[in-house]
Amino acid sequence: MTAVFARPPFHDALNQLKDRHLLRELAYVGGRWTSSRQGNSFAVTDPATGGSLAWVASLDGDETLTAIDAAVWAFPGWRDLPPHHRAAKLRRWGDLMIGAKDDLALIMALEQGKPIAEARGEIDYAASFLDWYAEEGKRLNAESVTSHLTGAEMIVRREALGVVGIVTPWNFPSAMVTRKAAAALAAGCTVVAHPSSETPLSALALAELAERAGIPAGVFNVVTGNAATIVGQMCADNRVRAMSFTGSTEIGRLIAGQCAPTMKRLVMELGGHAPLIVFADADIEKAADIAIAAKFATSGQDCLAANRIYVERPVVEAFNAALATRIAALKVGPGLCAGVDIGPLMHERAIAKVEEQVADALKRGATLVCGGGRHDTGPLFYEPTLLTDVPDDALIMREETFGPVAAVTAFDSEAEVIARANDTEYGLVAYVVTENGTRQWRMGRALQFGMVAINRVKITGGPVPFGGWKQSGLGREGSRHGLEAFTGLKYLCIDTAA
Repeated sequence: MTAVFARPPFHDALNQLKDRHLLRELAYVGGRWTSSRQGNSFAVTDPATGGSLAWVASLDGDETLTAIDAAVWAFPGWRDLPPHHRAAKLRRWGDLMIGAKDDLALIMALEQGKPIAEARGEIDYAASFLDWYAEEGKRLNAESVTSHLTGAEMIVRREALGVVGIVTPWNFPSAMVTRKAAAALAAGCTVVAHPSSETPLSALALAELAERAGIPAGVFNVVTGNAATIVGQMCADNRVRAMSFTGSTEIGRLIAGQCAPTMKRLVMELGGHAPLIVFADADIEKAADIAIAAKFATSGQDCLAANRIYVERPVVEAFNAALATRIAALKVGPGLCAGVDIGPLMHERAIAKVEEQVADALKRGATLVCGGGRHDTGPLFYEPTLLTDVPDDALIMREETFGPVAAVTAFDSEAEVIARANDTEYGLVAYVVTENGTRQWRMGRALQFGMVAINRVKITGGPVPFGGWKQSGLGREGSRHGLEAFTGLKYLCIDTAA
């Protein structure tokens, strides 16, 4: 496919950009904006309208090697830069993001489809990781070890691993870049990033701001194009010492297998299938609000989404009524329209999966309370949907759902719901709504998930070790643990004998 990089944007909404230089169609390699040597490109479209936004350079394996070369070359200088100097550049990058929030949110809403208010919130969230790790990077301290050997002093220190490959998804196209890159850069590593081909414009806009912030050439690279080619090259290259990936468990397994020959450090945030458990002692109105926030943010296209909603039987009818009222009030439309709660799904595959899961649940005896079909706004819009009496063997109760469908089922005892909630290969997050303090502690211990939210939804941020158990991932992102993931321990034993 021939690249046409001088072609003006097709989408009228892009005329609202205050800074047109944030709309980039070239990859960013070694401090240079780079087209494909073969002239290849791919289209980025608005899922709400199908309108073209840009043609982005599609780099190949050899060009990915060039990006790795640049990161290898830049690594010694960046590693040896005093931490407070790295911190200043990261803070400057974050400040520039906040200053460009409206433009970055516009780009995100257009390429990803999420409501503009959510997009603005994601920019704040993304910038917060740059601020957090700017400070945390200063705290990679050495520790002394009490020597068991005569005439020896022992020190353990953390040192940057080297080049880090990061692979980011389309549902959070800015925050997933900064959550990974900020930790790696703060540790002294250099980065080769591959954003989803459905939402590359947000990552490229971040690269533009990184350049303005003074991040040196080669330290942060963005390689756009075919994922199998680019990620495969990063996995195979021995000089890439760590891979950080957010996406499906299936693709995570594939990447892990490709990295095995070079024994890379792996940080993976994979699939989720979160339970939300509502006990009879809960405030039902509050529980319904929590369910809306936990299920319908990002139009349900979130690994943290509450996919399985378990409600204690005495209050299930009241909860369903409260939830149905709220779901019916959700506004569906393009992300740039005022007051929109539910935008389009990302692609036809997502719509087809939601349709399959809803049809299967109804076939198995579930009740459709509201929604249940495509929305007339456009081909990629799906009605906010409530299913009740959903059996545990339904697809929607066994597979991750990336769409605006709430599936509710009743339970009778605490022990029963713990067993049902834990009966999954996933273990990312679980939600519990109860006013019983001792039960809160019991549930926090009993649920086999890396994160448990009790009586609230928002739990993430820079200080939080984000990640899951079982097949929901490896390692953590955020917190000091996210920084340490990109370092290696080095033990020094120094002879002090006279």
